[in-house]
Amino acid sequence: MCKIKRDILFEWIGGNGPLKVISLHEPILPSLAERYRRQDPQITALFGGHPLREEDWRKRAGWLDRESPIRADRAQVVGALKAYQNKLSMHPAVKRSLDLLAKPDSLVVVGGQQAGLFGGALLIFYKALTVIQTARHAEQMLARPVVPVFWIAGEDHDFDEANHVHVQTADGNVRRIRIDRPDGSRLAVSRTRLTPAHWESALAELEANLPDTEFKPGLLDSLRSHTADSPTLSLAFSRLLAGWFGPEGLVLLDADDPELRAAEGAMFRELIDRNDELEEALGRGEKSVTGLGLPLQAETAPGSANLFLHHEEGRLLLYKENGRFVDRKGYVSLDRDELLALTEQSPDRLSTNALTRPLMQDFLFPVVATVLGPSELAYWGVLGPAFQTVGLGMPLLVPRQSFTYVEHQVSKLLDKFALSPEQAMAEWEERKAQWLSAQDQWDLEGKFRTAREQFLTLYAPVMETVSAFQPGLAKLSESNRDKILEQIAYLETRSLDALSKQHEASLRQWDRIHSSLTPGGKDQERVYGTLHFWNRYGPDWLVGWKDIPYDGSGGFRLVEA
Repeated sequence: MCKIKRDILFEWIGGNGPLKVISLHEPILPSLAERYRRQDPQITALFGGHPLREEDWRKRAGWLDRESPIRADRAQVVGALKAYQNKLSMHPAVKRSLDLLAKPDSLVVVGGQQAGLFGGALLIFYKALTVIQTARHAEQMLARPVVPVFWIAGEDHDFDEANHVHVQTADGNVRRIRIDRPDGSRLAVSRTRLTPAHWESALAELEANLPDTEFKPGLLDSLRSHTADSPTLSLAFSRLLAGWFGPEGLVLLDADDPELRAAEGAMFRELIDRNDELEEALGRGEKSVTGLGLPLQAETAPGSANLFLHHEEGRLLLYKENGRFVDRKGYVSLDRDELLALTEQSPDRLSTNALTRPLMQDFLFPVVATVLGPSELAYWGVLGPAFQTVGLGMPLLVPRQSFTYVEHQVSKLLDKFALSPEQAMAEWEERKAQWLSAQDQWDLEGKFRTAREQFLTLYAPVMETVSAFQPGLAKLSESNRDKILEQIAYLETRSLDALSKQHEASLRQWDRIHSSLTPGGKDQERVYGTLHFWNRYGPDWLVGWKDIPYDGSGGFRLVEA
């Protein structure tokens, strides 16, 4: 963890009362994402704009109004989205968003993520929040409708990324709750069928590990209602988000939804017809990034078509080989015409990869801005030429907001140890050791250090003497010295262990701070699931976030109860 400096302090009235929101600045880092956040001209040139410049918002909106590139049929897209929302509990605010999306002057802010078991990690919650707040911000600035859309990457086949959530148990340990991937081919997550037994097992494990609170029964009832019909991970995830963000008008979509796929055929044809041009454009984009001395986040493989084919053997990445589109395992081999035929007859058999998904997103929607995490920002750096190749313009890229929530009990422990949250996150090991050393009124370390030094001083002449009159005793004297030092070290360890035991309760409190703010040495938002805090503080905790002040730079902030 890097050291962090406190910058701005203000009050926010959240769902559970007044909270302090502290904006923090981290040291300037060389990553593409950090340089972009700080408006480094070399980096913003890769994207053509920056969300902290109002003129860039107007420029992007104007481009969407003037240009007539390849574009999906808006009515067909809205129809597919309405059908999907009907699988959820559609809030009236979402219906209003869909009605606005049908109007020709409306724009979209979009962000997305792979699904996560029981809502996944906090960063997903924060990304959806950023999408909503960015849409509000753009709507006020541009004085026109801007609809928030959350893109669930249900077409992704990495089940292990979606199948788990982390919670903190009653004893303070971090526990991962997961669903094992069903046997068979590695299908898209939205096509991986789960049984009642899968859900019952995961819910039972969750119930056993969540601490008992007044909110736990309601939380479990809600999760059971979402999973009663044994849905896919993607659908269960979408139902949770609909409950959390429906009142804010967030429109949800599953990228693997067949009705949405039906609207994507024209763009798939473009990606196939211009595949060689696209590969060359991505290569130019990669050179632009590496030319700045930056690593590539998602390097393209030579000959990759940057498209997947859904097959009974799994989701297969396609490559170009001798004029055909093939997979590396030898399951399929299609010529261009056969692949193009799928775009009309079975577009649901096709899907994009990480580098072509942004193009499809811009084809489906008039995207004024996209919300991205740091890794996504890094691989979008190569996409400028690809957007131009297919006649599209890159939207504004908004960094996802990032938070660490400091619970009231943890705040009290920080006060007890005269420790700031920043110190606890960046210097926990060092500060804990310093605190324990300060409790040593006997100066054990100092006394043992003195004992070692005095012993070595007294023993050195003995070693010299015996070695002088009998050289064969030199090694024995060294061995004897080392054994005595080993015994001194053993006694020191036992003494320090005894000291630690005297302060065992306080050391557990130090560990409580660490497991709350930086579990396992990782960012809180990347470990704990949203339901961890839902269980502790109830649904008001979730609702309160909608009023947190918006930060278009995506800066890292502490929220202190």
